Amino acid sequence: MKGAAYMGGGRLQTVSVDVAPPGPGELQIAVAYCGLCGTDLHIVHGDMEARVRTPLVFGHEVSGTVAAVGAGVQGWKAGDPLTVMPLVWDGTCPACLAGHQHICQNLVFLGIDSPGGLQLRWNVPAAIAVPIPSDLDLRTAALVEPVAVAVHDVRRSDLQVGDHAVVLGGGPIGVLIAGVARDAGAHVMVAEVDVSRRSRIAGLGIKVIDPSSADMVAEVERWTDGVGADVVFEVSGAAAAARSTTALAKVRGTIVVVAIHSAARELDLQRLFWRELRLLGARVYQRSDFDRAVELLRRGRIPAEAVISGVVPLEETASAINDLSAGRAMKILVDVAGEAQA
Repeated sequence: MKGAAYMGGGRLQTVSVDVAPPGPGELQIAVAYCGLCGTDLHIVHGDMEARVRTPLVFGHEVSGTVAAVGAGVQGWKAGDPLTVMPLVWDGTCPACLAGHQHICQNLVFLGIDSPGGLQLRWNVPAAIAVPIPSDLDLRTAALVEPVAVAVHDVRRSDLQVGDHAVVLGGGPIGVLIAGVARDAGAHVMVAEVDVSRRSRIAGLGIKVIDPSSADMVAEVERWTDGVGADVVFEVSGAAAAARSTTALAKVRGTIVVVAIHSAARELDLQRLFWRELRLLGARVYQRSDFDRAVELLRRGRIPAEAVISGVVPLEETASAINDLSAGRAMKILVDVAGEAQA
């Protein structure tokens, strides 16, 4: 079986992968598509060397069908379409016992801490498999995981109908957050420096500005009649964006940190204190977020095709990573099965 693996030192390689039959409680997935995301870029850029064991078959934004069913697994049969919530928790740590299994203190994230979906066959615990309805095609279903991220982020914010939400960063997750927030009844503004991304976002009917040439605070105040944003989502990972969050939020507004910041950032704690702002982290997702993501995509409520820049075969994973790293693409799917129609 073929797979795409990170070999360490910034190197990617197409490799041969030995895949055993699924064990008890497992499903074997015939992977159709695997999306590439920012976490994958962090892996390939060497930012997670202390965490990953190489060679690592990475990737976790997967769609496919059941290839084989392990002993003791009920409710699944060969050919069933599915995706995967790529989290395995221990169930015994303080976070799990408090009901926060998705941020288990000993969490195993598939595709980072263990092999992921950039391989033709992938064995996973049946408990984390998520069914895909027959009227949702597998190409679109590869977006369920990132849409679940956006659903979780919006849910964490307690966004209400009629709220004004500012999304800092118009990459894939930023666009998906904007889509989920709009579907929830919010007014949405996205700040994005890249002109091609701004054009794509504007084409979705979402208000978008260039933060490098506009006074963000003045823009948001005009947009909200001087009130400020109810919710600010920091999705860019940029230091300047992080600094701006407290200036954009209204009195008792909410800031949600979505991006992975690789270094400590400056934050105006005086403003946080003065306006009684709420500062939240949003890391991954829960099962209910996956179920909601499936439904949003099935109903066409999320602009899937506006997010997907293209599809490449497994052997071109490295070039796709290069395009994403250089900002030449929004979201690239890897056609693991070799059957995609780009």
